[in-house]
Amino acid sequence: MRVEIWSDLICPWCGLGQHRLNMALERFAHGDDVQVVHRSFLLDPRAPLGETESVRSMLQAKKGMSAAQVDAITRHVEELARAEGLQPYIVGDNQVGGTSLAHELAAWATEQGQGGAAWARLYRAYFGEARSIFDVPALVELAEDLELDPGAARDALTSRRYADQVRADHREAVELGATGVPFIVVDRRYAIPGAQPTEAMLRTLEAAWRDRAPATTPTAAEGAVCRPDGCD
Repeated sequence: MRVEIWSDLICPWCGLGQHRLNMALERFAHGDDVQVVHRSFLLDPRAPLGETESVRSMLQAKKGMSAAQVDAITRHVEELARAEGLQPYIVGDNQVGGTSLAHELAAWATEQGQGGAAWARLYRAYFGEARSIFDVPALVELAEDLELDPGAARDALTSRRYADQVRADHREAVELGATGVPFIVVDRRYAIPGAQPTEAMLRTLEAAWRDRAPATTPTAAEGAVCRPDGCD
């Protein structure tokens, strides 16, 4: 069975959704028969590379939130993550910026057989360590953490040869009906929109295993997502 998950690496619901999917797969009786494929989604495709701003200032400017509102919504996600075993999970005291290069690193790492490990390392670097994932030097360091060739990683990033692949992933998600991320599709028949609870993801995996009827309609109400105009 094939599970595709579209995400952006700075989307807090995506990191939590990935964790919940991992937990669901651990409990799924046929977990060893599941191939997880990571796909890219750019919440802000026009974000300039290498430039960052604080999460707080971005939310205040983009969504017109007060400082108290920003604290409340970021703390809510952090507390959910902590309750589910993700700690630390740094949302409010973090930076945001263009993620195209980070996705390109993940695409390159996938060709080296390290796609899942690369996504996990990028999430941990950003949400667990509040490290930059927005420029070539920072991303080359993360490639080294994965014991990948730093020179080859730098070449992949500076050549931008994976940029088209990242954009194609994004377009495909939109064509499949995604309005935000995370967005999970099981065997191109079942869709899981948003960071559904682990139990809901497990039920969808079980249904997909039993039923091969073609559909990509949501199998549950939409969970929390990040969209281009902000996160729930």
